[in-house]
Amino acid sequence: MDRGVIQMEQRDKWATKIGLILAMAGNAIGLGNFVRFPTQVAGNGGGAFMVPYFLALFLLGIPVMWVEWVQGRYGGKYGHGTLGPTFYLMARESLKPRSALIFGLIGGALAFATTTLLNSYYLHLIGWSAAYSWFSISGAYFNVESTAKFFESYLSNHGLVFLFWGITVVLLAIAVGQGVSKGIERWVKVMMPLLYVFAVILVIYVFALGSPLGQPQWSTIKGFEFIWSPNWTYLKEHLWSVMLAASGQIFFTLSLGMGIIQNYASYLGPKDDVALSGLATVSLNEFAEVVLGGSIAVPLAVAYAPKIVPPEVLAKGSNAALQWISENFGLGFSYTSLPNIFVQMGTAGRFFGALWFLLLWFAGFTSAIAMYNYLTALLEEDLGISRKTGTWIVFIIYFLLGIPVVYINGYLDQVDAWISFQLALLALFDIIVGVWLFKPDNFWKELHEGALINVPEFYKWITVIIAPIFIALPLFGTFTDLVSKTLGWPAKIAIIAMLIIGAIEAYYAIKKKYGEELEKNEVIIKL
Repeated sequence: MDRGVIQMEQRDKWATKIGLILAMAGNAIGLGNFVRFPTQVAGNGGGAFMVPYFLALFLLGIPVMWVEWVQGRYGGKYGHGTLGPTFYLMARESLKPRSALIFGLIGGALAFATTTLLNSYYLHLIGWSAAYSWFSISGAYFNVESTAKFFESYLSNHGLVFLFWGITVVLLAIAVGQGVSKGIERWVKVMMPLLYVFAVILVIYVFALGSPLGQPQWSTIKGFEFIWSPNWTYLKEHLWSVMLAASGQIFFTLSLGMGIIQNYASYLGPKDDVALSGLATVSLNEFAEVVLGGSIAVPLAVAYAPKIVPPEVLAKGSNAALQWISENFGLGFSYTSLPNIFVQMGTAGRFFGALWFLLLWFAGFTSAIAMYNYLTALLEEDLGISRKTGTWIVFIIYFLLGIPVVYINGYLDQVDAWISFQLALLALFDIIVGVWLFKPDNFWKELHEGALINVPEFYKWITVIIAPIFIALPLFGTFTDLVSKTLGWPAKIAIIAMLIIGAIEAYYAIKKKYGEELEKNEVIIKL
């Protein structure tokens, strides 16, 4: 230990390795796997999307995942589970403390804004899934004129919307309030295996379904062909847009650029493996997304196309019908067209509909719990508020931030568009701070500290050079249009407010522990 070493406080730790991996996988596996991924595949040429998707996974997803695991464990050594202090500590390797503080403020602002704004609407989407699990079991949408109108009616019933939102968030508060090892870990050990069981049952059913309407041109096999047949012509004509979509999906699906992977990794011991654990997290997520998530919604939509595609479009042939599905396959599709498919299944549709929406609820819950814990850890570690009290403060924060999601038309889509940009921005700063400023050799050494695998040397240079280029290119092309054309004033106010609050909180947390360093502008506390 160097001079100025202080005794770090004891923090909660993961009780088991499998608990950590399941929690990290649960963090990554969410609505993005079962709703957003099929949407991106369908909307970007089917098989044309899969080529750049896997390219982005290996050149972007895996290296940034390792960076975030390293950052989390490094911050945890100093007793930090939030990004502001962690960025500050890593930036000190190349900069004086006052300059490093700037990056601490950036990290704190972006992570706070992400975990507040993303969960402000994500929790409502999870609530929708909880509601539709009940609607499926009870058959509420089985005898209505239109499943689309039923969804609109549900969204306009604000009391019902907040009821299912409340059930979800109260359970989240209970889980997070119990701590990491006794709360989060225990919950994900139950929910994650069930999530996989539900998904596998649905995939087996889809495979066995074949041509449910007795029309061979419309079958689940045709749906699989749409996803897995490389469409080189479409890719050539839409290369840039498909590449951007693939990169964006990787951020969403792996929960990169949020600060929550670092938060979970901060509860590791200083010599616990991060190399194999990070790779295992990616593998579990990709299995859930590509193998399971890609094998349910799109094949079902193709098999039941005659029941959901407008007759005038259907009359133009299968290509036109597939194009219609591609253009209309979005978030609402799961709550409008898929319920129509479950209705066509008859009695079995109630079971499989409930299973599908319960799968979405479990997936969303295990992701939201990580963002919930980030804010709770922030209150606990930086402001000295007890964990149990902090969980209910976070509950109130999410309730207030969720109000415009329910009452302001277009607000959800606008904030979501900004979050998509912000995820890439924070991931870029992950590399700037966690690799460049921390220094590549230090990063590589930290990655292999206690590692159970030896990461190939070429990944060091992918992380240093290729990954940041991969991230930076779409950022430059989208910022101006995003701010000037997409965001309304309610969304702009919410985004700016959360960024400012996050920066102020990060400044307070860093100054509280490293005030003497900032005053003298030299490193004093060093492990």
